[in-house]
Amino acid sequence: MDIRTLRAFVEVVRQGGFSQAAKTVFVTQSAISKAVRQLEDEVGIPLLERIGHSSRMTAAGEIVYARALRILAEREDLMAELDEIRGLKRGALHLGLPPIGSNTLFAPVFAIYRKRFPCIDIRLVEQGSTRLEEMLESGDIELGASLLPTAPGFAGQPVRCEPLVALLPVTHEAAHKPRIRFEDLADTALILFEKGFALNRVLIAAARRKNIDPAIAARSSQIDFITELVAANLGVSFLPRMIARQRPHPDVRYIELDEPDTQWDMGMIWRQNGFLSHAARAWLEIVREIYPLPSKDPA
Repeated sequence: MDIRTLRAFVEVVRQGGFSQAAKTVFVTQSAISKAVRQLEDEVGIPLLERIGHSSRMTAAGEIVYARALRILAEREDLMAELDEIRGLKRGALHLGLPPIGSNTLFAPVFAIYRKRFPCIDIRLVEQGSTRLEEMLESGDIELGASLLPTAPGFAGQPVRCEPLVALLPVTHEAAHKPRIRFEDLADTALILFEKGFALNRVLIAAARRKNIDPAIAARSSQIDFITELVAANLGVSFLPRMIARQRPHPDVRYIELDEPDTQWDMGMIWRQNGFLSHAARAWLEIVREIYPLPSKDPA
């Protein structure tokens, strides 16, 4: 059992099939299939059930997948610790950021980091927070930005907390309200981000707390496209207030969402028991400089 076969198996599970996994790791589909077959031969039991062009894990596959994530993460930790011992002047920061808000929040961090550590190679991945959490678990990245609170197994450092704003077409019956609740949108379809975005979980959970099961009109990863869909009266959507203010539209009304536990609470996260390289710790220090933690009341 080697790292290559474990990584191939993990990517097939993540991507839902052999073809997409091959594109993700930049090898041929036959190479991915051969690696997974080799792993199955070694453990002596099928790990995947092939269904058409997709695959799903068997009971044994679920066990191997969970262990494989830990093994891959431990390997990345080992290499990072050895780099620290060698005292490498040149290193790499494996960083994951979501498309929403990163240009505003993290561009200043990039600028300072590059000035202080010009020889560190920043290897950036841009994905939704759910996908970034998976990449943290397997050690593909050291740090990721995601919504807080953290999931079990992760530690986090707050960056910025913003209220959510509802984007309504000007013709919507609630477009005149100063604040809005989910009850005002019970009969209106939602325009959400793609499935890998953690903001979706926050919104759907808040709606269901009101016993509202909203219809989903569309999904996209592009904020400007979502705004245009709202303007075209396809449904309503939501953005953090600071991002909504950057995108005014004459046919869209921006109304603050008056719901508990629906704020956009962005933070940097990492594996709780994972090793953080000097490059990663330096990034967190700069984040803390720009976005200091709120001081505690001495009382």
